[in-house]
Amino acid sequence: MTKAKHKKIQFWSGVAFLLAVIGGLIVGGIKIQDYLQDAQRAPVQVVDFSGEFSHVDVTRLERLIRKSQPGSFFSLDVNEVYKLVEAQPWIYRASVRKQWPNTLKIYLVEQKPVAQWNDDFLLNPYGDTFSASVDDMTLPKLFGPGGSEKTALEGYNAMQSLLATTAMPIAELTLSERFAWQIQLANGIELNLGRQEFIDRLQRFIDVYPLLAKQPKAVKYVDLRYDTGLAVGWQDAQDEKS
Repeated sequence: MTKAKHKKIQFWSGVAFLLAVIGGLIVGGIKIQDYLQDAQRAPVQVVDFSGEFSHVDVTRLERLIRKSQPGSFFSLDVNEVYKLVEAQPWIYRASVRKQWPNTLKIYLVEQKPVAQWNDDFLLNPYGDTFSASVDDMTLPKLFGPGGSEKTALEGYNAMQSLLATTAMPIAELTLSERFAWQIQLANGIELNLGRQEFIDRLQRFIDVYPLLAKQPKAVKYVDLRYDTGLAVGWQDAQDEKS
């Protein structure tokens, strides 16, 4: 055998060996991938929820997660689970992580509703809207133009703090398109506060209300849109019966 022919055989033998190695790696990689994808061999056995929550149905949420991520522990996409969890109505914030060898840990921060907004949504303490059912809760009703949620809630909080010692909480608050304030107290009295100095005007009502309460007729509404003084509307007999 000539030297050139020997080198040629060595070359092709090396190529064949290299191809065999590459093929083995490919086959091995496919088998490993199949193994990692196989939920039967590496299942997510535990979905561990933590945090303080009372409205979130974690049993239903776990079913949604398993349905959206049917693969193994290794193939589960934490980012997709995070998006799914935070999309749920009662969830304000969430964190999701895997814990070896078979656990998915999810920490939940539940929405805290503080008011109803335009009879369509709920407001959390930060003025963010969310959609959920609160049949078992009594919340103040806030109304206003789109985009004024935070302004309305801030105004409500300021006025409610002022009324805290009067036993007359706010039942409804309306912020008009021109940003004029009107509130209805839990005792049925309506207050028209206008656009400016609404806190000072509310304080004026609080100061004068003890005198109004001594009158023979019950107060129906008070218009405080004056630099000084106020206008009072009284309930008639028909109003009192209704």
